[in-house]
Amino acid sequence: MKGIVLFDGECNFCDKSVQFIIKRDPKGYYNFASLQSNIGQELLKKYKLYSNLESFFLIEHDKAYEKSTAALRITKNLSGYWKLLYPLILVPVPFRNWLYRIIAKNRYKWFGKKDQCVIPSPEIRKRFID
Repeated sequence: MKGIVLFDGECNFCDKSVQFIIKRDPKGYYNFASLQSNIGQELLKKYKLYSNLESFFLIEHDKAYEKSTAALRITKNLSGYWKLLYPLILVPVPFRNWLYRIIAKNRYKWFGKKDQCVIPSPEIRKRFID
């Protein structure tokens, strides 16, 4: 089973994060769905996740992960040295998520908000779940 990344489809930082993952995921392990999409909303309900759009989720092996845990788990399957970030999972969750919340809270101010989605190439489009 592939991992599914749920992200805020209006956030420039989130979009750049998805593009970052795609570029470093040559095996195509991750699929993507916006939190605003129907499938995104269905997955939130299925896994009993609460989203005020300040979170980032990974669904993998029928388990859901959020915030910094999701981000660090994603690094395990990326090419290059990004895998070396995964041991940060040992840092206590309250500290990791404190840093995560600072970025999440300011992401629109620091990175902006999109009015419309970028249309990916057909090859990349296949990795987005409608």
